[in-house]
Amino acid sequence: MPMRIVLLGEPGGWHIERLRAAVVRRGHVATVIRWQHLTAGVGDEGLRFGPAEVSAADAIVVRGMPGVATGTDRLESVVFRMDVLGRLETEGMPVVNRPRALEIAIDKYLSLAALARAGVRVPRTVVVQDAEAARAAFAELGSNCVAKPIFGSRGRGIARVSTATAAAAAVSVGGLGYLQEFLPHAGWDVRVLVIGDQTFAMRRIAAAGEWRTNISLGGRPEAFAPPTGWLELARRAAAAVGANVAGVDILPTGDGPVVLEVNAVPGWQGLQAVTEIDLADEIATLVERTARQTSDTGL
Repeated sequence: MPMRIVLLGEPGGWHIERLRAAVVRRGHVATVIRWQHLTAGVGDEGLRFGPAEVSAADAIVVRGMPGVATGTDRLESVVFRMDVLGRLETEGMPVVNRPRALEIAIDKYLSLAALARAGVRVPRTVVVQDAEAARAAFAELGSNCVAKPIFGSRGRGIARVSTATAAAAAVSVGGLGYLQEFLPHAGWDVRVLVIGDQTFAMRRIAAAGEWRTNISLGGRPEAFAPPTGWLELARRAAAAVGANVAGVDILPTGDGPVVLEVNAVPGWQGLQAVTEIDLADEIATLVERTARQTSDTGL
């Protein structure tokens, strides 16, 4: 029987249109709904959600996150949208990825804490709220670190910090300083896309003169077969944040691989360019399986 799959995000984007096509190819109905069109009500009849396609869906796929870091959405809107996803899941709706996984992954401190607790090696990181603490953290991290926004993706807002004054300034910008040791590297890292138990990997090579490897910043994808241990590390990292679909960034170092970040709404356009496997179809298969399992268990 055809399923009704809701894709949360902006219509027309490369990823969401690939997903839409993959869902339709599998014989299901795919509806794209913008975040700002979500509604929720509480009354004598209980809880209700809109548009109507949301309540009628067999599964919801989150593609694109509301953006506090980019200033495109107010905090109240983001909290409401996550609350709606949480209530939908509580009412038995399969959501990929689960709301809690999204909340953990979007918060760099929270995700690194979850990874460390799971025994996954991550860069030394200190989060501070005043200039004095930032200077102390800078010294603790070897006077060579990176400042990042605690919310954000695609390499936006990330900067090298080489002086205590710059570390203190990183706090004054947003009232919160997220400082992380800089790990020297050879100009490349590895992105592993985890889809359920499957893994797909590529090497990301930084653009000339750039130390960040993000494809969005000019990085170049290259086919790459990581050691088996790295793939298992990626699965562990995804599991640590509770994500069924995740982009795990791994940096090789002299002391072994280090997980830099886990993205619960990962892009795969660069990876798709270096593999013949239809990654959108793999995600659609996972969504289909998740919806059927939920239906079979009666949740």
